[in-house]
Amino acid sequence: MTATATQRPGSVGPGRPGVWRVMRVVGPVMGIVWVVFLLPAWQSAWDAPQGIERILSLAAIAGLALTFGWVVVTCAGPRGGPGPHPAAARVLAVELFLVGLATLAAESRGLVGLVFVSVSAIFLLRDPRALFVPLFAAAVILAVPRVVPGWDTIDDLIVSVFLASVAVFGFTQLAARNRQLAIAQDEVAVLAVERERERIARDMHDILGHSLTVISVKAELAGKLFDVDAERARAEIAEVQGLARAALADVRAMVSGTRAVTLAGELAGARQAFDAAGIEAQVPGALDQVPDDLRELFAWAVREGTTNVLRHAAASHVQITMTQDTLVVDDDGRGPAVAGPGNGLNGLTQRARQAGARVEVAENDKGGYRLTVTRAR
Repeated sequence: MTATATQRPGSVGPGRPGVWRVMRVVGPVMGIVWVVFLLPAWQSAWDAPQGIERILSLAAIAGLALTFGWVVVTCAGPRGGPGPHPAAARVLAVELFLVGLATLAAESRGLVGLVFVSVSAIFLLRDPRALFVPLFAAAVILAVPRVVPGWDTIDDLIVSVFLASVAVFGFTQLAARNRQLAIAQDEVAVLAVERERERIARDMHDILGHSLTVISVKAELAGKLFDVDAERARAEIAEVQGLARAALADVRAMVSGTRAVTLAGELAGARQAFDAAGIEAQVPGALDQVPDDLRELFAWAVREGTTNVLRHAAASHVQITMTQDTLVVDDDGRGPAVAGPGNGLNGLTQRARQAGARVEVAENDKGGYRLTVTRAR
């Protein structure tokens, strides 16, 4: 849990950094190797007669190689962003211009640069619409050599354009899906940590809140009895010590995930707490009618209802009733708080929702507080 809690959404999780570091190096290197396919165009321009056209063509081919290298290094694989590159249109326009200059001396062989323009479009645009660029390149390769006198047709270059474009498009889509999967995994891990923190906080509140409330009531009773009945006061203090040790054991068990809340135990604890507080209580003794899947939820409900009565109700009488699918805690105290539910009631509501039940709070016919937990139908 500790390692997961330090991750952020979108960060690479355990086991991925090494793979991503390799891809950041191997991917661009494999892409830049493609530049060797510009050598025929370079050779054609090199063999052309001396002149400004030869110089411009050689410079354009070198510039195209550098531009394509920049695209691969900055946009290929994990380096690419999820959307189009801000400079995509400008870079593609520059590459097309360089291809045009390359044909001044290399003639039709200079059109091989359209393969690099098509691949650059895939890397830069990160969108299926980038596949229109290879279609445009194929149309140019088919048409231009046929209308420019002296140029040789290079129809086989169309195959290279489409194969390279489809391969790179598949690669970029795979990288995008892997990135989305990594982000989703990290978000799931963060949500799991948050839910575990909420569970621990809810359990801590329910366990310690109840125990400390009972300890407070018994300590107050012992203080009142100290001058009247010292022997009973000592007995109450002994029970306070026992409750404190039990609360500590509950916290340790909760942290280790071994603590179980039982309905019978919570009813017995409620009866003891009400007796210590001087509250007349009617607590059921038979649990046979409650199904197994509701007993833990009802146990938490009894704990929350007892804690509310002891802390807030100022009641003199409490009645807990149970049926096959309903538990009700009634008191004759102040009634529901105007400020709304607290942490304990919110935690009970979450537990009820997970068990397919609902929690209701209302004022009863005595003007007191009524807590009802019912299996949802």
